[in-house]
Order: sequence, then structure tokens, then C-alpha cells
Amino acid sequence: MNVMFYLIPISLLLGGIALAAFFWSLKSGQYDDLNGAAERILYDEDEPPRG
Repeated sequence: MNVMFYLIPISLLLGGIALAAFFWSLKSGQYDDLNGAAERILYDEDEPPRG
């Protein structure tokens, strides 16, 4: 049972780090253009993308 006193704070710390990393990725614009990479694969390299 003493192990729980170590595991609970460690899990909360790791969850907080993951949450902070998620908010950092939102702030830095990682999710701004979700369709760009998916559509870029469809374009031929010789012709510029239309749009």
C-alpha cells in the first residue's frame, strides 16, 4: 500500500506534463493545417497546386 503514495503523484506529474505538451502544441500551431499534408500527397510534383 505504500507504493500507492509514490505512484499517484508520479502519475499526476506525468499527466500534467502530457497536458502541458498538448497545450504547447496548440499554441505553436501544430494543428492549424490538418488537410494540407493529406492533400499535398495527391499533387504531382511537376505542376503547382491549385487553390
